[in-house]
Amino acid sequence: MKHPLSIITSAIILISVWGFTPPKQLSSTDVIKKMYSRYHGKWHTSLTFTQTTGRYRNDSLIKNDTWHERIVYPDMLRIDFGDEKSGNGVIYRGDSSYSFRNNKVVRAAKDENELIFFLGGMYFKPLDQVFTHFNELHFDLTKAHESTWKGKAVYVLGAATDDEKVNQLWIDKEKLVAVRYFKYDPHGKMEATFEEHKLVGGAWSETFCKFIINDKLLQTETYQDIKANQPIDKSVFDPALIGK
Repeated sequence: MKHPLSIITSAIILISVWGFTPPKQLSSTDVIKKMYSRYHGKWHTSLTFTQTTGRYRNDSLIKNDTWHERIVYPDMLRIDFGDEKSGNGVIYRGDSSYSFRNNKVVRAAKDENELIFFLGGMYFKPLDQVFTHFNELHFDLTKAHESTWKGKAVYVLGAATDDEKVNQLWIDKEKLVAVRYFKYDPHGKMEATFEEHKLVGGAWSETFCKFIINDKLLQTETYQDIKANQPIDKSVFDPALIGK
């Protein structure tokens, strides 16, 4: 009988002879292509839901609100705070946002909500524009690695290690959907998580989110009454028509 060490040595020699190489780690662009291939033309075109929003201070809950949200991909989101007829909320459209109070716009700014892009909008743009937009959002697509989060395997886009202080998007390897996002800017660090995904209209929707600023919990969001592919009048995203 051969000694176990001899068996191991023989196996190593055979592997070398056969020219075995470990599987190549996917790059950020490879992962984006996989996501796009799976969901382009299949993602829901719109999403509506009611959201319970928890606001926190020093990691303690201080307030719960109800928000009503409507999304039309690739880049339109309207949030009505409280009652849908309250006249208070915000519209995101393209690279701009419009805050309104009592049915009047009180602030307009160049302020893209990039989460719409990560969470569905990217599947409604040509692939070359998707890569361009990741670059515009300051992702280094030459960097990527694999990791785990909450016991599940993930791809990490834009970072070479988990703790690198750069913009990075964590993608569930099985579902190929975003589950975690880090953004760094002169104001500090923002972390967002997208959890408890459910199939809606042939694609996935997160149903619970957290937003953490400089390692302090700021907000939680729990979705109810989620509906996909509902007809939505796009005039509701026109700030000039608020209150009319």
